[in-house]
Amino acid sequence: MKNIKKIVCLFLVLCMSQAVAIAQESLAFKDGEKLTFTASYKVSGLMTELAQVSMETSEVKTSSSTLLHFKCRANTYKKLDAFFKIRDVYESYVSKYSLLPLLYKRDIQEGGYKKKMKYVYNQKTKTIKSTQTKRRGNGTDWVQDKNFSFSSGAMDVVSTLYNLRNLPIENAKIGDTKTFKILFDREETSITIKFVGKETIRAGNLGQKECYKLQVLTSGDFLKSGTLWLTADANKIPVQARFTIPIGSGTLQLTNATGLAN
Repeated sequence: MKNIKKIVCLFLVLCMSQAVAIAQESLAFKDGEKLTFTASYKVSGLMTELAQVSMETSEVKTSSSTLLHFKCRANTYKKLDAFFKIRDVYESYVSKYSLLPLLYKRDIQEGGYKKKMKYVYNQKTKTIKSTQTKRRGNGTDWVQDKNFSFSSGAMDVVSTLYNLRNLPIENAKIGDTKTFKILFDREETSITIKFVGKETIRAGNLGQKECYKLQVLTSGDFLKSGTLWLTADANKIPVQARFTIPIGSGTLQLTNATGLAN
């Protein structure tokens, strides 16, 4: 049950991509979009609904530019809080025009474990100023600052998902693959995405939708297999994610989508 806290990260890891310059009018999402998912995990042989995951898009104006703010939340259902409580927040602030991230925040509260991570990107020098804050057992915080370099195209888990939705998947051929890099806990992880075709599946309040089916290939030990479905339309909404890890399997299923761009 302690691995429940990895479900949200797995969902985002299933959605690797790289930064690509996208014209504003071609964005698959807009200010005000909100997606809600149910996270389920197989417990004692039964698939059990454990948490709600939400993804929201908003627009933020600064003195010099306009940014898109992507915010992902994961909360266990209250009936499970006494057993293992999760209150996680992942945020990314990106350029509205290039979708390159400028700021990333991660605030996780999982049982008695608390941790924060902050990245301030310098896209010109490909460096990140990071701050990690962990809560000690005595209630005090341990803060660690560290600067590190990142590869061109490497991004945090939130901005990679939204960049993926703007890739021209409609032009992909079955069997096409692409390898991407994701930044997590100050390290880069390589993930390969394989396009395996289309499939019509349930998409919450949107009904049955034809979707692009993407297989996730990784050399890591934790994720054994993963599959992601995005609607085969201009919105490319993540509808479902399935994953298998050494100790079990889980699913994230879209339940509600509002404020769509197209």
